[in-house]
Amino acid sequence: MNIEIVVINRFGITHEVLACLAEQSQDLAALEVVAEHIYIDLPNLTPPLLGDISNALLTVEGVQRIRRIDLLPKERRRRHLDALLSTMPDPVFAIDAQGDILSANAAATKPLKLDEQALQGRPITDFLIDNQDYPINLNFPADQTTEVSLAEQTYLLERKPIFSHSDQSEESSSVDQMIRLQATHRLGHQISKIQGRGSDGFASIAGESRPLMNTKERALRFASIHAPLLIQGETGTGKELFARAIHQASPWHASAFLTLNCAALPENLVESELFGYAPGAFSGADRSGKPGLLELADGGTAFLDEIGEMSVYVQAKLLRFIQDGSFRRVGGKEERKVKVRIICASHRNLEAMVSQSMFREDLMYRLNVLNLQLPALRDRRSDIAQLSTLFVKQAAAQIECPPPRLSAEALDILQSHPWPGNVRQLENLLFRTVALCQTHTIGAEELHNGGIDADTLDTTTQNEPENWKAAQQTFEADLLRQLYPRYPSSRKLAKRLGVSHTTIADKLRLHNITSA
Repeated sequence: MNIEIVVINRFGITHEVLACLAEQSQDLAALEVVAEHIYIDLPNLTPPLLGDISNALLTVEGVQRIRRIDLLPKERRRRHLDALLSTMPDPVFAIDAQGDILSANAAATKPLKLDEQALQGRPITDFLIDNQDYPINLNFPADQTTEVSLAEQTYLLERKPIFSHSDQSEESSSVDQMIRLQATHRLGHQISKIQGRGSDGFASIAGESRPLMNTKERALRFASIHAPLLIQGETGTGKELFARAIHQASPWHASAFLTLNCAALPENLVESELFGYAPGAFSGADRSGKPGLLELADGGTAFLDEIGEMSVYVQAKLLRFIQDGSFRRVGGKEERKVKVRIICASHRNLEAMVSQSMFREDLMYRLNVLNLQLPALRDRRSDIAQLSTLFVKQAAAQIECPPPRLSAEALDILQSHPWPGNVRQLENLLFRTVALCQTHTIGAEELHNGGIDADTLDTTTQNEPENWKAAQQTFEADLLRQLYPRYPSSRKLAKRLGVSHTTIADKLRLHNITSA
């Protein structure tokens, strides 16, 4: 039984309490003394004897109160810490000054397939390997991290020295250390949660036009298929928005979704950001190496935007990864294997780039297993009113002003504009318009001040095509939509128009025309 004795703090009182217990033939298992409190574990004390023991202890000068408790303070603290460590997803080890394991949590014992008792007393270097396949050296600054492997899984190692006295400088010797390992894919998941905050999947893609709804339905069907997906569409059509929505609707939505814009980085950085790099791979590299996007996204989705800007050299490395899921870091020798769903996007015509030897044909086939063509804003003009209202409200909230009303004239102008920059151009225009608007209503003048072309205000030109290519595509789309219900297959329609089956299939996909 555990008891707490409240006492007046005086010299020798603990010795007298212990002497009293010895006179009562009580064995002592544990003792803790805190100011004005004595905590004792008496294994032979039973509830019927507690009253007699209490009366005897109260005869000691300074003893004020005795009560039964469930745990001694240090035992309670230890159990709380054990419970906390057992719930941590990261492996945690406690080691002594010689590097021998004192204790380990469940996340540490599980990958090793050993219980805590089997680990106790063994050197931690028996299990931890650095990223150059050597036993780990823990003599690095405590404010830094290093990369290690535990049971063939990569982790970032953090260490916290435990000192025996108040001097906790690096020069003083530590008694023990706490070692925490963070898996790279968990780090990627944390990054993903920060980047994706506020995203509501397909619900965040505004619009109810038929082309958009068809695209959403197609994307939703692709969400559960673990195969490469290529999203194509003009700039500003929302390719990353669709990629994120597809990930969130997938069975692996709880894992990381990480993005890399291939057009925003030089060739050498695209490679290291995608595959990571080994220690000393290049000048200025982190001395412990760095995991790349593929490692961080393990179990989840990697979105490669503007894949058409990727160099042919990096394309070859990406092709190998898609084939077997393995890769090597820049400057590294170790083969690494992860399971990542690849979603790529491009506003460029990759088929034309293949014919010009600017994009690998074999990679094109690997990436284009699933294909999603996003409609341009001019092909879903009925969504412009809803999008405009939404963007005006968002801009007003960001600027912290009352949202102005869009007049009927303004909506007519917005719906007649060609929008070569698509949804992104519309959003940016309305943000500028709201920022500059000094009235409660947005009309033609306010849109003009916001930056819309003056020619757009001429309603006589609203139906004119933007250029020859746009006119040709509009004609093709209208013709295919007219004939497809009567010839409801690509082969029948190809025979009717006297062209190849491949040409019709490509055009139907380009204009997002389905039997529905």
